[in-house]
Amino acid sequence: MSEQIALGFCNNVDYEIIWDADILADLALRYRIGAGEPDARIAIHSERDLIVSILGFMEAGQGGERYVGGSELIERFAARFKKNVTLGGTSVRAAIAMRKLGYRAALHLITQNDDVRRLLPPDCPYVCSNAGDSFYPHLIVQFDEGDRVCAGDIDIRARQSNRLIFHCNADRMAMKLNPDFADFLSSARVLLISGFNAMQSGGLLTERLATVTGMLERLPADAAVFLEDGDYFDPSFRRLIFRALGPRLDVFSLNEDELQTHLQRQVALHDPGQTRRALQDLHRLIPARTIVLHTRYWATAYGERAVHYAAALKAGVTMATTRFRYGDDFTVANYREIEKRAAPAEYAKFAAAINMETEDTVYCVVVAEVEQSKATTIGLGDAFVGGFLPALLS
Repeated sequence: MSEQIALGFCNNVDYEIIWDADILADLALRYRIGAGEPDARIAIHSERDLIVSILGFMEAGQGGERYVGGSELIERFAARFKKNVTLGGTSVRAAIAMRKLGYRAALHLITQNDDVRRLLPPDCPYVCSNAGDSFYPHLIVQFDEGDRVCAGDIDIRARQSNRLIFHCNADRMAMKLNPDFADFLSSARVLLISGFNAMQSGGLLTERLATVTGMLERLPADAAVFLEDGDYFDPSFRRLIFRALGPRLDVFSLNEDELQTHLQRQVALHDPGQTRRALQDLHRLIPARTIVLHTRYWATAYGERAVHYAAALKAGVTMATTRFRYGDDFTVANYREIEKRAAPAEYAKFAAAINMETEDTVYCVVVAEVEQSKATTIGLGDAFVGGFLPALLS
């Protein structure tokens, strides 16, 4: 195969539960969870811990990804709700999104099972590092702005829509790599690197990164290497990734939650001055030629030849907004409609303030205004990647 886009390195099955505040409130009462207990960072070893974490994220108004003590917790909790079974992982979700616009990608998988084979784009070539079938589902919790949970003295209302990911995935912790993926790279013009954030062993991660570095030798010198950030089990592991891959990284991409984790401070996303300083500080920390920051309001490239990514930024926010508005079943017509929509005036004003500051160091595009009605919040960063990468081909 000679696909121009190669996407690595992981995938999984997602249980996307349908939000039901009554079920959560009932569980909070059953486990006697009080108003002072919700905590997004709690170690999750029981169903009670899981509920405390979900409520903590709602209270903080944030999204995130957390490790849980066993897949049986996910199975038991998900069984209480109606749910959709989908595929997860940045590479796979990006492949599904870009396939709708006619772009095909080569994939590296770490998990195979009946759900993966059923839901994967049928004409996307792939290799898998796991010879047999395995199944470690991820729990996806999505809440909308205004969703509320009342239980005893708990009264939490979500300030904005967001998504939570909970998993205990042995395949992602091991991240075995199939060296045959390198065969796809000789014809690739774009490579996505993602999925190492769930690993828990620094020594094993170092071994995996050495394998990736060897694969990169097959990649054409002018191919773009795009690294998508994530919520790391051990944040210090990012340094291992930068040390191994930094010299080859063209784009380092992340969302607003990840930005604030890196900088260890809150950033007002409507303030051009704060945003510029945040991008400058982040660029000093990250050894990539260009930083791409995608948020619910806008997306910005900062660094070398930032304006070069203008079309890719526009395609990325269009894809993410289309999926936010229409969900997994969006059409090309939906995409084209979102592409033509205007952005809110305050977003446009922000982008103008960012873009007028420097010549070729920063470029910002804004997100179109759409109605929010039970919007999809899981995989929006993955959809952004699915719009961004194909635009690099032209």
